[in-house]
Amino acid sequence: MTPTPVTWEMPGRIEVLGKHTDYGGGRVLVCAVDRGITVRAEAVTGPPGTLEAASDAYPGTLHLEADTVPDLPPGHWGRYVHTVLARLTKNFGPLPAARLAVASDLPPASGMSSSSAMITGAAMALADLAGLSSTEAWTAQLPERMSLAGYAASIENGKSFGDLAGRPGVGTSGGSLDHTGMLASEQGQISYAEFDPMRVIDRVALPQEWSFVVAVSGVLAEKTGNVQELYNRGPALLGAIVERWNRQTGRSDATLQAALRSLIGEDLEAPLRAEMDLAAQLPAGGDLAASPLAGDERLTPLRRLAAEGMERDRLDQFLIESAVLVPRAHASLRDGDLDTFAAAVAASQRLAETHLRNQIPQTIELVRSAEQLGARAASAFGAGFGGSVWALVPTADADGFAAAWGERYRRTDGAPETASVLVTRPGAPGRRL
Repeated sequence: MTPTPVTWEMPGRIEVLGKHTDYGGGRVLVCAVDRGITVRAEAVTGPPGTLEAASDAYPGTLHLEADTVPDLPPGHWGRYVHTVLARLTKNFGPLPAARLAVASDLPPASGMSSSSAMITGAAMALADLAGLSSTEAWTAQLPERMSLAGYAASIENGKSFGDLAGRPGVGTSGGSLDHTGMLASEQGQISYAEFDPMRVIDRVALPQEWSFVVAVSGVLAEKTGNVQELYNRGPALLGAIVERWNRQTGRSDATLQAALRSLIGEDLEAPLRAEMDLAAQLPAGGDLAASPLAGDERLTPLRRLAAEGMERDRLDQFLIESAVLVPRAHASLRDGDLDTFAAAVAASQRLAETHLRNQIPQTIELVRSAEQLGARAASAFGAGFGGSVWALVPTADADGFAAAWGERYRRTDGAPETASVLVTRPGAPGRRL
């Protein structure tokens, strides 16, 4: 009997807060959005391990084979689909021949993670079509949505997941934030999650009277070529610190979050959060020499492993973002304290500019202009080096704000013609139709 065609809708996501913390095991605030990618898979006649793939955004049909790397340029959408096909084949055996059709209303390379939505949607559709998701081999490793998110991330970054061996991914060393936002969100909710251990700690509703307006800068956040090298520098810096930490201590911590936990206990954020006054101790210039991080002796064994300059900046950004800003932003959203939430967001944005160094003039301008136009809070999000900025505004004013923000941006130097603005709220997770 020919399997029934399978269709999955996979949303994009907004990283509300938690810039480059997920691959260090850290904490984030993330939500799905109300638009995304639709992937339809159907069985066709052909050799196992072959796939025909087509997208409504690009002409032609691709013919892919699991064991043959396609002759496609870096960053081509077909490479993402082939990565899924090859990984599922490696972990679960050859898949029946299939045809994949992809449609999207998510701006590509916008920072809302269209590439991760493509990978996750394709993986779920192909697995369901092949019957993998009902097998013991699948359910033993991937029993619920968070583990599915972790596996989807491992397809992308090429790492092993549990007993499911890795193979080359798409070339980026990212974490699981995107995939968690897509698979483990809830409608209208912002998830407070961490990644060592991988779990959703809490969810907070965004009141109906507030919406996100997202400005797509028009500078493509494609993680290929030189930008891929810049992106991968962040994970590499944190990974090097963890390696030094394990050599020095004899531990085998997999992430920076685990190392931090060993120093200050299970309630990771409390010792730092209690002392840090964001306005007084996180100056706009980004000089953290006098911050509680430097004065907290419990952190000294970890911080002294990072060389002054880029390494120390990267480590301090992770510690402040994951252990101070994200927990504070979560608590303030839960309590309806938008002043404190906005302060945490502003501090995070400054650190992205001064310590992550992944911002560009267009995203910096979009944040500044959103604040000047009256947004309650605004932040760049995603991989950086392009992409988008979100602004939190009253729902009743969202359309007007979007029009004014977009018009103002288009008048600035360096604003690409492909820039766009959209209004969204926290959406539903990916689902099989």
